[in-house]
Amino acid sequence: MKISIVGSGNVAWHLSQALEDAGHWICEIYSRNPHHAALLAAQLYDTDVVDSLNFSESPAELILLAISDHALDEVMQQIVLPENTILVNTSGTTTLAALQNLVDIYSDVDVQTGIFYPLQTFTKGVPLNYNTIPFCIESRDKETEERLISLAETISGQVKVLNSYERLVYHVAAVFASNFTTHLLAISHHIVQNEDLDFELLKPLISATIEKALSAEDPAEGLTGPALRGDSNTLDRHLEYLEEADPNISAIYSLLTHHIQESQGPNS
Repeated sequence: MKISIVGSGNVAWHLSQALEDAGHWICEIYSRNPHHAALLAAQLYDTDVVDSLNFSESPAELILLAISDHALDEVMQQIVLPENTILVNTSGTTTLAALQNLVDIYSDVDVQTGIFYPLQTFTKGVPLNYNTIPFCIESRDKETEERLISLAETISGQVKVLNSYERLVYHVAAVFASNFTTHLLAISHHIVQNEDLDFELLKPLISATIEKALSAEDPAEGLTGPALRGDSNTLDRHLEYLEEADPNISAIYSLLTHHIQESQGPNS
């Protein structure tokens, strides 16, 4: 398939190379930052960097939006689409109806719309096994849906048709599983680093915790620690330390402790 991409961030960086490796032609890259677009194009075989959102003469059969949700309206006001192309968004939260509404408002030609959402965290330069990444597909048009499924299946073994509400639920859950988990690990790193201690000592615990959570039917089965046990002496000592070290982290500790005890019940 001939594909043009709007965006040059983490998602564009990964998807463009994965799609090209699967035999698709990435025709064009557009980015508000031409330097970033040029860096991405340099990783690809035969891709032009374009300096405007006028795709009216583009050979692309599909235009993929790999942009932030807050940039969507601005991009849709400026983009000029070739007739009968497919316009897909990679967002986890923007609904298909919202994308279609923007097309109806701003586009002068008929295009099909869809969602091509990879349920994964992407960072430039960090390799991934694309075959294991779930791709969430949605379109109101059956033929377009089938084409998007076929496209996703060229790079992934996990392709699911989800509606916009289901995709939102997965995205919310993904923020807890990925972003918040990463932030909590960063807090853990900050706590030991602040005392000139070695974060390496925590890595076996982190690995075992993640492995246990993924192997259980419900990750809550792997919960241990003072909140679950109702160990008030330990909780008080932790909070006393954190109040002096960093009151903001102390508040997070208290909130999470309360939620564990409310949802699981302390085993005192």
